[in-house]
Amino acid sequence: MTPPRVLLPFVLLLPAALAAAATPAARLPPAGIEIPAAARADLTAASAALAADLAQLRAELVEPSRKELLELTPDAEIFHKAVDWALRHDEFFDLKQVAAAHRALATGRERVAALRRGEAPWRNATGLVVRGYRSRIDGSVQPYGLVIPPDLTPGRPRRLMVWLLGRGEKRTELTFIGERESGPPQLTPCDTVTLIPYGRFCNATKFAGETDVFEALVAVRAEQPIDPDRILVAGFSMGGASTWHLATHHAGLWAAAAPGAGFAETAAYAKVFAPGKEPPTAWEQKLWGWYDATAYARNLSHCPTIAYSGEIDPQKQAADVMAAALAQEGLTLPHLIGPGTAHKYHPEVRQDLTARLEALLDRGRDPRPALLRVTTRTLRYPGASWLRFEGLAEHWSRADLEGRLRGDTAEVTTRGTTAVRLVLPGLRTVKIDGQDVPLPALAPERLLHRQDGVWRAGPPPTGPRKRPGLTGPVNDAFLDRFLFVRPTGKAWHPAVGSWATAEMERARGLWRALFRGDAPVKGDTAVTAEDLAQSHIVLWGDPGANRLLARLLPGLPLQWDARTLTFRGEQHDAAHHAPILIFPNPLNPEKYVVLNSGIDFRDHGYGSNSLQTPKLPDHAVIDLREPPGPRWPGRIVAAGFFDEAWR
Repeated sequence: MTPPRVLLPFVLLLPAALAAAATPAARLPPAGIEIPAAARADLTAASAALAADLAQLRAELVEPSRKELLELTPDAEIFHKAVDWALRHDEFFDLKQVAAAHRALATGRERVAALRRGEAPWRNATGLVVRGYRSRIDGSVQPYGLVIPPDLTPGRPRRLMVWLLGRGEKRTELTFIGERESGPPQLTPCDTVTLIPYGRFCNATKFAGETDVFEALVAVRAEQPIDPDRILVAGFSMGGASTWHLATHHAGLWAAAAPGAGFAETAAYAKVFAPGKEPPTAWEQKLWGWYDATAYARNLSHCPTIAYSGEIDPQKQAADVMAAALAQEGLTLPHLIGPGTAHKYHPEVRQDLTARLEALLDRGRDPRPALLRVTTRTLRYPGASWLRFEGLAEHWSRADLEGRLRGDTAEVTTRGTTAVRLVLPGLRTVKIDGQDVPLPALAPERLLHRQDGVWRAGPPPTGPRKRPGLTGPVNDAFLDRFLFVRPTGKAWHPAVGSWATAEMERARGLWRALFRGDAPVKGDTAVTAEDLAQSHIVLWGDPGANRLLARLLPGLPLQWDARTLTFRGEQHDAAHHAPILIFPNPLNPEKYVVLNSGIDFRDHGYGSNSLQTPKLPDHAVIDLREPPGPRWPGRIVAAGFFDEAWR
């Protein structure tokens, strides 16, 4: 495999060169306009006052008896964040947003005052409501919108539509709040609550954007009596791409899915093999198996899905490729087409689509289907309903499960699978790949594993293994709580130290701009046992500079001293090489340790959400004599995946 090269001069990386190379050529969100100085001063003062009021409120609500009110403070904090970030990061795009910022601060003050009185009237509001939650990933507050009809059927669990938004490069928190207060989304099924996640800005619900959807869903279900069997996912344009993703990868959750336009895979939509483009590496192509909906088409066998496209919309391509992928699985895709319509809903076809979705919500999801057919490429997406993958023969190769229920017996066939979880209370017998497996006692879940060609009851043998929540690649660490650990010592070599510092700052900048949070950071000597227990640990620098890295090094699959970096039997000069790696943390194998990387797509992915895919596998060695560029953090001289036992 020919390693990718960044087409820039071959130079020794000095600090100034590294800082310049780490500065994005593109910016998302784009630079805003300059607002009048007096308006900025007024907003700055009002924002600071609200921040102080919020801090005082949180201090007043620390008593256990007031915990419920404390948990509602994000409902006020989102309005402060919307204005504070717009001011700090020059994210005003229209002078009308000055008035919108004042309205947001006023709403924040009203909610603080209400919480101080022990009230939260917005919890019982109908119509358009903006709420917030605090994310487990990075501690940031994130907004979401609700549309709550005033005439919901009383006494009945509520139906819910998750509506996913189209691309909006200027959709900051301030913009999002304005949109959510201005009107409902394009589809509005009757007698149905609508949740509009922010999605962490503009990423087609990938990475933290995907986590945002489910964190917002948890927040809504904690307060609304949502019927878990009547949840619909839908969206248009980038939201259609998001719907293809969530419908295929989480098929067991939805009563129905309604993707409109968007994209469903990487290669054809983004024309990655077009002449003149740098060809994707073999590991990039393998990693398309993370997000490509076409690779998970089989899962729609138990998620009723209705596609919509405008007849003359280029994004009709998404439904066409999904129809072809479904046909290969023996499935058909209902595809509604707006005649003579470009990139929008045709009014009459939208009415037809809405009526069909309402009928599917009436029918609801089958929580225990008698027949399940599921597929995956990674244990990040381990199955659906009662049938789950627990171990794969090889990540990023196709694996399939098919299960049938016959009374208290399950019959399962597998492909590319080494361990299976059955979530079936009352199950008494299992026949898997034609083999009867005795079950020792009744239990709500069953684990089976294959050993020496024979299926056995119980978990796989102890020892490191890839499993749900611990799969790689590098980007997998950033869908849950993580902590950047910066070095406090001196690097063995200036080039390595400067590169690591610049890459960490670049990762922090990307996280703030594209995932709308501040990446948590601690010095290497300040990391606590609680941090190690709760967070994926991202270590920056080399063992000379980062004391925690030096402490963990004996448990990692590489040797690294001031002279040589040795990995997979190959030696690299430590003066100008550095590793990127994801691996189970030796101090807590339930969590990851990551070396020298944040989210690994770069400027190249800013122009299209279809290109925001994982770029690096489980491990790589970087030659720092070639500076970071729009696609790579330097010259990649080696890269690959660990096997299923993390070897």
